[in-house]
Amino acid sequence: MRNTRGLAALILTLFFSTSLFAEYLYQDDVVQKESFAEAINPIGQELYEKTGIRLYLVMLRELENNQSIASYALDIAKQQQGPAVVVAFTEMPKQVQIIASSPELYKRFDRAKILSPNASFIGALVSTIMFARSFDDVKEEMGNYGGVVLPVLGERAKGKDIIDKYAVAMFDGYSETAEEIAASYGITLEKAAGNSNQIGIDVVRYIFYGTILFAIFGYFRGRRRAKKREASEKKEEIDE
Repeated sequence: MRNTRGLAALILTLFFSTSLFAEYLYQDDVVQKESFAEAINPIGQELYEKTGIRLYLVMLRELENNQSIASYALDIAKQQQGPAVVVAFTEMPKQVQIIASSPELYKRFDRAKILSPNASFIGALVSTIMFARSFDDVKEEMGNYGGVVLPVLGERAKGKDIIDKYAVAMFDGYSETAEEIAASYGITLEKAAGNSNQIGIDVVRYIFYGTILFAIFGYFRGRRRAKKREASEKKEEIDE
């Protein structure tokens, strides 16, 4: 988590600003840091100025009355004047969703990719090895990667590092959604994460998934050694 914290600090430092922006960090009961709002709001402001689409981020501890995160986000999106998209997160239970005020807006960004549990091809390969049970499963898992939220949320963290993890994950998801919407109009956002930051994110992810692959390799190697040991012990019993 140390590398991720450093990445978060870099992101928040790059986008620190004392300018006044509309509150595109619509609700935050989780991170509650001024620097986090100052990282999110300029991206939302620039996106709205260039495309007319409002992109909000909502971060909640929990929802009441068994309401789903999707319905909560849709209520917010529908309340806005004009097209709106809401990136929403709840800590208890841990859920993430991206909801648009109209079906046409979903063509502006790839929700399935942004919310994929696999950050990269390596992640998709790991998921295939661990979970695929058929050829259809293999095709689905291998074609499902590019996620920028769930892979970070899945990392282990303790204490205040948990809040840092939430901040990084949702900044990634918000920024990626904003960039995809802008790209659909042929526009580049100056205040979003961009390709330069993506290099740093990818390095962290490759280290993370490389660790998983090493663990899987060690698991299967251990199983193979155990089977050989059992076979050797049975042979010794038979010989006796």
